[in-house]
Amino acid sequence: QVQLVESGGGLVQPGGSLRLSCAASGSIFSINAMGWYRQAPGKQRELVAAITSGGSTNYADSVKGRFTISRDNAKNTVYLQMNSLKPEDTAVYYCNARIVVPLGDMDYWGKGTLVTVSS
Repeated sequence: QVQLVESGGGLVQPGGSLRLSCAASGSIFSINAMGWYRQAPGKQRELVAAITSGGSTNYADSVKGRFTISRDNAKNTVYLQMNSLKPEDTAVYYCNARIVVPLGDMDYWGKGTLVTVSS
């Protein structure tokens, strides 16, 4: 069984920074793409940033230049460094990973971590 566990959320003032982490554990052969999504109250879940196993990245336009996604393949961990945070970044942030397990290639999600940007 595979688990994704996020950490690092919390309350931060506008202009501040947070770093989210997501660690995958379990019966993992390899991990392909990893990413962060977010869902604000009353809105659909949206992609924030993604990174391939080779390190290629893509970002939502709303976070370009402020957020940085990275990963440590040896630790099966993906990070999201969030700088210059804005109130509109407030959301539950979910980790996603495409993981190769004994049964094949499957999508996994974390339970989410809340980020609140407010003064």
